[in-house]
Amino acid sequence: MKKTKKGKSGKRVMLKISGEALAGEKSTGIDFDTVHAIASEIREVSKAGVEIGVVIGGGNIYRGGRAKNFKIDRVVGDYMGMLATIINAMALQDVLEQMGVQTRVLTAIHMEQIAEPFIRRRAVRHLEKKRVVIFAGGTGNPYFTTDTAAALRAIEIGAEVFLKATKVEGVYSGDPMTDKSAKRYTTMKYIDVLNKKLKVIDSTAISLCMDNSIPIIIFNMRQKGNIKRAVMKQNIGTLIK
Repeated sequence: MKKTKKGKSGKRVMLKISGEALAGEKSTGIDFDTVHAIASEIREVSKAGVEIGVVIGGGNIYRGGRAKNFKIDRVVGDYMGMLATIINAMALQDVLEQMGVQTRVLTAIHMEQIAEPFIRRRAVRHLEKKRVVIFAGGTGNPYFTTDTAAALRAIEIGAEVFLKATKVEGVYSGDPMTDKSAKRYTTMKYIDVLNKKLKVIDSTAISLCMDNSIPIIIFNMRQKGNIKRAVMKQNIGTLIK
């Protein structure tokens, strides 16, 4: 892949945010106070000269193949989930632009009235122009998670690091929500995450990052300022490399 110019900070990052994060304290839907808080942190990172790509899940609207008590074809469900990510991307874009941050939504599913189609060179050019780029519509294919979409886009744009924002402090030996004895790992190897079958990130995304030597930082986005801390590689969360 041809190397591209980067911002003054010399950083280009990929940030993955779950759809559930946009719901805030709600179980579903979009909480705009939460979106505003996330957008404020993205703006701060962008103003520091970091080129930032964002992938958002759609679980706050529809969880695709994981939907319970609702029997629907897996492929149809996955496409519904992709459309949910586009709704979330539009919400984040609008809030960012209200803050004065130039933002572009690029989607794997063509819908020109709403967003630009994903073209790698176009995405890179937007980043070089210091625009926040939100990648929506997953990979455009069923059976792939938005974690995998984020890893794929990170590779395509030449990101230095894949940041996965979660509701926990990092990768644990067990589920910290139910297992009080679970311990947090500060660093891990890609292969160990795969071998331990830890569910904090999709295994396909791990494999893609491992094959392309992109480090992953899993961190808690509920603590204010953590997105910037993760970008600056401060000692938070779990580093997978």
